[in-house]
Amino acid sequence: MNSPAPSSATFILTLSCPNRPGIVAAISQHLYEHGANITEAQQFDDTGSKQFFMRIVFELTRHDDLLHTLRKQFVNIAHTFSMTWTLTDIRHRPRVLLLVSRFDHCLVDLLYRWRIGELRIEPVGIISNHPRETFADVDFYGIPFHHLPVTKDTKAEQEEKIWAIFNQSDAELAVLARYMQVLSNEMAARLSGRCINIHHSFLPGFKGARPYHQAFSRGVKLIGATAHYVTSDLDEGPIIEQDVERISHADSPEDLIRKGRDIERRVLARAVRFHIERRAILNASKTIVFTP
Repeated sequence: MNSPAPSSATFILTLSCPNRPGIVAAISQHLYEHGANITEAQQFDDTGSKQFFMRIVFELTRHDDLLHTLRKQFVNIAHTFSMTWTLTDIRHRPRVLLLVSRFDHCLVDLLYRWRIGELRIEPVGIISNHPRETFADVDFYGIPFHHLPVTKDTKAEQEEKIWAIFNQSDAELAVLARYMQVLSNEMAARLSGRCINIHHSFLPGFKGARPYHQAFSRGVKLIGATAHYVTSDLDEGPIIEQDVERISHADSPEDLIRKGRDIERRVLARAVRFHIERRAILNASKTIVFTP
C-alpha cells in the first residue's frame, strides 16, 4: 500500500534591502535547495532610495526540521544582503485589537469580514472611549470589550491602559476603526508599523470637525478615504490604501457622509488585508504594497 503523500504548508517571505545583483538568484536557489515550490513572487526596485523589496509565497513539505533549517540558513543570506525580512505561515491569524469611538461602521464591517472568513484575523479586544451601550445593536461575538473614557487630563493614563491591553492580549496589530482620539507621540512610537488608521482624504483643506460639511460648502467633486500607518505626524503616516468617489452639486452633506462611510469601510478593510497578508512593506515615509 502506498503511504500518503506528505502534506505541505504555505509561507510568505517578505524582505527589503539595499539593491544589488544576485538577490533574487540567492533566494530562489535557497528555496529550491530546501524543496520549496514558489507559487507567487513580486518584487520592486526603488531607484530613488536604491532599496529592493520582495514578497514570495512558497509551499514546503510540512516538516518542522525542514522549516527550521530553511529559516536558520536563510539568516546567512539575509546577513550577506543586509536584509530586513519576515517569514510567516499563511495559516497564522494575526491577533488584532480594534479601537472605535461613536461611529461604528468600520468596526462592524471588519467584524463581518472576520466572521465570514474574508479577513483572516483573530480579534482579541475592542476598546472604546464610549460605553458598551453606544453599540447596543452590535454583536461583538464574545470579543472582550474595554470602555476606557478619556479626557485631556487622563489621556496619558488611558493610553497606558490601551498599551497594557495590547500586550496582555498578545496583539500584533491595532486598528483605529474610526477611533476619534489622537494618539500621543509616545503611543504612536510604541505601535510603529503595527497600527492602522482610517480618515477622510482628498479633502486636504478640511481637517478637524465636520469635514464633509466643509467639503459641501466648498462644492468639492471628489471625496475619499485613506488608510495609513500611524505616526507622530497626524494623518501623515505611510499610506497603505486609498479610494475616491465622485459627487455632484446635487449631493447634500448627508449624502457625502453616507458615501464617505462606504469608502472608509472598504479602504480600511483592504488596508488590514494587505497588512496581514504581508503585502505592505514600509519604505521610509511610504509603503510598497504588492496588491493581489
